[in-house]
Formats: sequence, structure tokens, C-alpha cells
Amino acid sequence: MSGSLSRIGPGRAWRGADWSVVLYPRAWTVAAVLSLLALAFVAAELLAGRMALAPAQVLDALLGRGDGGIVDRVVLEIRLPRALTALFAGAALGVSGAVFQSVSRNPLGSPDVIGFTTGAAAGAIAQIVLFDQGVLQVALAAVAGGLATAVLVYLLSLRSGVTGGYRLVLVGVGVGAILDALNGLMLVKGDLDNAVMANLWRAGSLDARGWNHVVPVAIGVLLLPCVQALARRLELIEMGDDMARQLGIAVERTRLLAIAAAVVLAALATGAAGPIAFVALAAPQLAARLCGGGRLPVLASAAMAACLLLFADLLTQSLPWRLTLPIGRTTGIVGGIYLMWLLTRTRKA
Repeated sequence: MSGSLSRIGPGRAWRGADWSVVLYPRAWTVAAVLSLLALAFVAAELLAGRMALAPAQVLDALLGRGDGGIVDRVVLEIRLPRALTALFAGAALGVSGAVFQSVSRNPLGSPDVIGFTTGAAAGAIAQIVLFDQGVLQVALAAVAGGLATAVLVYLLSLRSGVTGGYRLVLVGVGVGAILDALNGLMLVKGDLDNAVMANLWRAGSLDARGWNHVVPVAIGVLLLPCVQALARRLELIEMGDDMARQLGIAVERTRLLAIAAAVVLAALATGAAGPIAFVALAAPQLAARLCGGGRLPVLASAAMAACLLLFADLLTQSLPWRLTLPIGRTTGIVGGIYLMWLLTRTRKA
């Protein structure tokens, strides 16, 4: 099989007589480097904590060579689930943010800004306050709340059979504000013990994460190949609906599939770690800058968001004077600064 190699923007096209393949070496390199960095952060998470452990002890526990004592329990039942929850929740938020920013054609189009994370939180808080606090039940309630919010926002932003752009963002912000008020009302009117638990969950935390938190969001990350398969069509839609239709893209069906996958990913991440602010907003833009543009950086966004969440968790664990700060508040503080910087740059542009 012979062919010729040529350059197309940031990509490389390999063409044959009746076939062609476009490769993006820079994007794949960035995704690979960020993935390795995320794994390094996972390793650092296994060593971080009040109990000092040697790398050899951690490795023995992971390989099943430990004595089954306290070291094995700390590594396998406390630190590893916490690290994997951060890894998979971050990846899910990164992919979700990349999809929403592409669909809305707006850098502010992340699930926490346009209300989908708030909708997932509403479902989870209702489950905690009104019903049962089981991890699986909370995760399923978060998915249900996120999907219900997505349907509402989609229908309200639909005009002449088309959605997207600033209309989707503005409607999402409005619906998110209403749901945030509803969440506060449930906390005020609910049972005191359940309300306290829901309020702690609402802060976003990776403390006391177990394997029952890891499994649902890890299964959700399996949607990543599906989003990657939609990436090329989403890129074409960004150039305009009319042009995408001329190229044979089913625009609204592609949007619906992408939004559904992104909502499920954001909701599962929210169910596993609580509302995590601004990771989904910042990660896709940072990944796009590193990749050089030209592609929807699905894999790079997932790896970048995982790195951000793991780094933020390491930062909270290394605070002096034994301070404890929920991970959701940490990302909110850092993300708020980033959002102000982004809005300043947008205004200047």
C-alpha cells in the first residue's frame, strides 16, 4: 500500500489512490505527555497523607506483596480509590467541557457555568436529603438530574429546530441559577442530619472516597471513544450549520448525541466527587493551546483535567497547620481567578 504524505494545517495527511488518513502528531504527543503526568500525580497521591510511606511499601501493596496490615489498607482502601476518583472524575469533566464549548462555540460553555453540573447536584442533593445516601443511588440521581436539566435547557434554547451558541449558554446560566436556589431550599427544609451531609457533599470533596465511588465514573469514562468518534463532526459544525449540512453532517442529531454523552460524564463526575468548579472550563482551553488548534482536543482535555484535579487535591493535602479545604472550593478559588483573566482577555479582543 503506497501513498503520499502532505501537511494540512496542524495535521499530516497520508493519501492513497482512494483513501486518506489525517494524523495530528502534536495533539497525540500532548495527550500522551499529559497522561503520563496524570499517572505521576496518581503515584504522588499514593505517597501523600498524614502517614508517611516509602515508595517500596506502596509498590508492595499494589502488587499484592504486602502483609495485609495497615499499610495495605491505607494504600488500597483509602489512597488508591481517592486518586482514581480524581483521575476519572477529572477526565470526565475535561471531555464534558470540551464538548459543551464546541457545541456552544463559546469558551464559557462548560457544564458548571451553563447549569448542567448544578442540575446533577440538584438530583444528588434531593436523593441525599429526601431518600437514601447510598453512593450508587446518589450517582444515579446525579445522572437523572443532569439529563433532566439538559433536556430543559435544550428545549428552551431551541429556535427553528436549531440550538447552540450564546442562546444555549444564557439559557443554561438562567436554569442553573434557579436550580441553585432550589438546592439551597432543599438544604434549609430537609432533615438536619441529611442537610448537613448534603451540604458537605455540595462543597466537593475527595475525602473518604471508596471503590463504590470509583466504579461508576470509571465506567462513564468508557464513553470517551464515542465522543472522540464525534469530534470530527463537531469540528465541522463549529464552522457553521449550513456548511456542515452541505458536508453531509446530521447537525442536530450530532449535537444531541454529544450533549447526552457530555451530560452523563459531568453527572457521574459530580456524583463521585461532588460539584467540582471550573475544571471543565479551564482544561479544554489549556489543552487546545498546547495542541495548537485545528482539532477538538478530546483526549488532551481529559488528561489535562485529570492533571488539574489531581494537582489541586495534592495541594489541599499539603496545606500547612493541618488545614482541610474541600477540593471543590480549591478549584473554585483558582478557577474564579482564571475566569476573570479569560473575561479580561475576551473584552480586549
